[in-house]
Amino acid sequence: MSESTVENISQATNEAAKKSMRNAEQVYKAGAEAMDQGTQAAADNARAGADTMNKSGSAAVAGLKDLTAAYQEMAQKNAERLTSSIQALTGVKSPIEWVTLQQKLVAEAVSAAIADSSNIAKLTAAVFTSALQPMKDQMNSH
Repeated sequence: MSESTVENISQATNEAAKKSMRNAEQVYKAGAEAMDQGTQAAADNARAGADTMNKSGSAAVAGLKDLTAAYQEMAQKNAERLTSSIQALTGVKSPIEWVTLQQKLVAEAVSAAIADSSNIAKLTAAVFTSALQPMKDQMNSH
């Protein structure tokens, strides 16, 4: 083989090696960029998840405060209703008046219990709805 042929082969091999190195660098850079993007996306998702959980927790706490206040108000009204019922029953003059008053008080208590239960059910549903809404919003946004 002549010296020029050896030189041509050597030069071609060198160029092929350089091209191969450039390709490897490009693949490495693309992989590194993809990993960076994946890491950033994972971090963004983690932040969004934490934010959603904070919003959900805040909504649940606020709703539970409302629910607790409703239970306290209901207990207060029931105590007042019981006191006034006992006072009314102690003031009756006859057994017929007592039975009539008792029936009226029972009917009022049942109506109040139904209204209170309905209010508590609405508040409970509102607590869960408001607590789960941030999670639903996050799921719908993806």
